[in-house]
Amino acid sequence: MPNLLAVLMRQPARFCSRLRARRWSAFAALLISCALRAHGQPSSTALLLRPAAVFDGQELHPNWVVLVENDKIAAAGPAAQVSLPAGARTLDLPGLTLMPGLIEGHSHLLLHPYNETSWNDQVLLESQTVRVARATVHAQRTLLAGFTTARDLGTEGAGFADVGLKQAITQGIIAGPRLLVAGRALVATGSYGPKLSGDADVPQGAQEADGVDGIIRAVREQIGRGADIIKVYADYRWGLNGTAAPTFSQEELALIVQTARSAGRAVVAHAVTPEGMRRAILAGVETIEHGDDGTPEIFRLMKQRGVALCPTVAANDAISQYRGWKRGQDPLPPRLQEKRQSVQHALKAGVTLAMGGDVGVFAHGDNAREMEQLVRDYGLTPLQVLRQATLGNAQIFHLADRGSIRPGLLADLVAVAGNPTQDVAAVRNVRLVMKGGMLYKQP
Repeated sequence: MPNLLAVLMRQPARFCSRLRARRWSAFAALLISCALRAHGQPSSTALLLRPAAVFDGQELHPNWVVLVENDKIAAAGPAAQVSLPAGARTLDLPGLTLMPGLIEGHSHLLLHPYNETSWNDQVLLESQTVRVARATVHAQRTLLAGFTTARDLGTEGAGFADVGLKQAITQGIIAGPRLLVAGRALVATGSYGPKLSGDADVPQGAQEADGVDGIIRAVREQIGRGADIIKVYADYRWGLNGTAAPTFSQEELALIVQTARSAGRAVVAHAVTPEGMRRAILAGVETIEHGDDGTPEIFRLMKQRGVALCPTVAANDAISQYRGWKRGQDPLPPRLQEKRQSVQHALKAGVTLAMGGDVGVFAHGDNAREMEQLVRDYGLTPLQVLRQATLGNAQIFHLADRGSIRPGLLADLVAVAGNPTQDVAAVRNVRLVMKGGMLYKQP
């Protein structure tokens, strides 16, 4: 069957001809259909991967090999120390670095780039059917770019479509990363959008909730509908003249965290203002998303409370370019200058960084853009960014079964050409993608 699967992936018509010629039973055809449903090929029961080097989520190890059995990593280490089981096959990966599947920390699979269609028009004019159909393509592109896990932080007006998308991936109906989904996300009444005029009531991009009863009900509803994470907008652009200002009160944010935590859910907060960040940190959220205007004092508080920052620098860069800024030609816009300063404040305070780009603002599959910009524009080393995108994100998001290469963890693996610990751009040269022992891309 593996040979026929390979033919189907490359030449569907030839496969169908061979299938008829061999007079396969309906049952056999069904098995093949199921195996290909998510466009991946199962590896043999045991598969030894032999790259030039292995990055284990922390350090680079030349001449290591990794043994995969079924959907788990069975062994990893120097070739002489890893025994090959009977019947196992070997896949040589010369010149490639094998590493854990990358983890995207901030994405919106139900959105596509704003220079294609504005956020307002996506929320108001695109049907949920079209948005979900597009999201299935986004999921596949994300996986083939080497990101085997993604936090999807809000459907932006598409209800709980992310829950269904996650189920379709889990069931093998479509290809995509393992998802942690936030459903509709929570906003204070009147603070979010779209806003067209004071006379029009239009669908909102998130769920409005206020006060004790309203907040408890909304959090419980999102959990009941399948949210893995509760996302809250601690501030938004509803201040005078459209400036960012806090939304929920300190007490409301604390209640959101308390209600979610009692059901084992983490809360993450969109927050860009110092006061919005302060309230969210004191309420007990686990990550601050964006943090554009964070001050040294706020970042020291984050460090003290163990709250991580997901800076989403690629989204800021993309939006500036959509507004006409030409990278390399024009002076750095003030908002990007402020962003670079805030990230430096965070680094100086010792705040843990999560890697996530706010993908959806820019194209899915271009997730590596965040990693590249953190190195090029923000002074991080390739090794720091690789650690963030693998073991670091796994620890922040409580994913103990992935993010590293060691026995017993999920066989979510990616191989790239070159050495990404020296040149982070190597993560774009993805040659192999494996998720749960299933090969979705191979040399």
